[in-house]
Amino acid sequence: MPSFLSRRPRTALRAEAVTTSRRGLLGLACTCCLLSGVRTVAAQGVAAGPVRPIHGRLDQAARAIEERMIGWRRDIHQNPELGNREHRTAGLVAAHLRRLGYQVREGVAVTGVVAVLQGGAGPGPVLALRADMDALPVAEEVDLPFASKARTEWEGQQVGVMHACGHDCHVAILMAVAEVLAQHRGELRGTVKLLFQPAEEKLPYGEIGGARLMVEQGVMEDPKPDAVIGLHVVSGLPVGSIGYRAGAMTASSDGFRLIVHGRQTHGAQPWDGVDPVAVASQIVTALQTIVSRETDVTKQAAVLTVATFHAGLRYNIIPDKAELSGTLRTFDEEIRQRMMRRTREIAEGIATGMNARAEVIWEANGYPPVVNDAAMVERMAPSLVRVAGENARVMDRISGGEDFSFFAQKAPGLFFTVGIAPPGTRGAPNHSPRFQVDESGLITGLRAMLHLAADFTGSGSV
Repeated sequence: MPSFLSRRPRTALRAEAVTTSRRGLLGLACTCCLLSGVRTVAAQGVAAGPVRPIHGRLDQAARAIEERMIGWRRDIHQNPELGNREHRTAGLVAAHLRRLGYQVREGVAVTGVVAVLQGGAGPGPVLALRADMDALPVAEEVDLPFASKARTEWEGQQVGVMHACGHDCHVAILMAVAEVLAQHRGELRGTVKLLFQPAEEKLPYGEIGGARLMVEQGVMEDPKPDAVIGLHVVSGLPVGSIGYRAGAMTASSDGFRLIVHGRQTHGAQPWDGVDPVAVASQIVTALQTIVSRETDVTKQAAVLTVATFHAGLRYNIIPDKAELSGTLRTFDEEIRQRMMRRTREIAEGIATGMNARAEVIWEANGYPPVVNDAAMVERMAPSLVRVAGENARVMDRISGGEDFSFFAQKAPGLFFTVGIAPPGTRGAPNHSPRFQVDESGLITGLRAMLHLAADFTGSGSV
């Protein structure tokens, strides 16, 4: 399959805000409504940030490195690695950063890479930029010359491995950011700290990793970032577009196991035992009232889903136990903690009242919601509008989870999305085996990160 670059004519990038025709805007609006449920609205009242000479120089450097960035992305895509197993990817990143003159630390949170570049234009803030590196246990179904054929074992099963969420793009973009900033080190104020993170997609049950472990190992200290920025490519937005919002952007992501212990008996004599199926069924129904009767849905959205229910092996034997699992999603930490507590109280209470016993086990590696710092968003939104023009949009909250949240708890955070769907198409959603990237969208992410870095640090202002 020919590359997207070969099918699209090259156009010169300008630092001025991008403009689109009315027809183009209508196409964008329709596409946004169609793709993967991602919705955006115009960023009313946000003007593009003033254009300074450094923006043009960064744009020129972005265009010069674009093909190499896409090459890195394809190489990483063809060689995907699951969480805490990103040895090849981390090695590629570390070698690249060392060649550029960064101070590099490897083996952070198992396979993470942290790199620091001190600017040459004088003192300034410390800015952290993050990219996640891990792939998913998904077998690729896209016909590409660089499609993944990798297979490995995950939780005792043989699985395919695929970058089905665009982390290959994130790594390639941040590698390109690293090179361009190093080229312009003489204009850079302050310090840039790069966080190449493993295991964003979570780990086998009970394992801790990813951003949480990186934070525990001190990556948000020495030097301590004054802000942290991350991006995520999404198939729900067309190329050239950026989505952002202040406040909660993604939901918390918590998984739970619920085990109901009864007493086995013959199906024809239920009075001689305690039926865990009946007990668990009552619990599933009652758990829904935590949202419908205990949560003020006019102020806060929440989802509590029981997704699996396993019990017994034979139609006429009441089993000893039933095992269930599910997920909780909220946009508020207080509500998150309350719903976790109420899930346990309701399950245990119903089970006790029916002569059974219930255990609720929340996974150890749950994620809090990503909350974008309002002041940070207000300050940096003009930079995003300068890059994407009218295609920089305020987006709805996302019920998916992202562990960038742990970094944003330690420093004011800005997390934004970058469209990678060909205009006018309905792309397969992130995490699909048919997830595909229009690579012409990567340069939007690269330019956005470069402009944000220059503007936050005040670089190139003389």
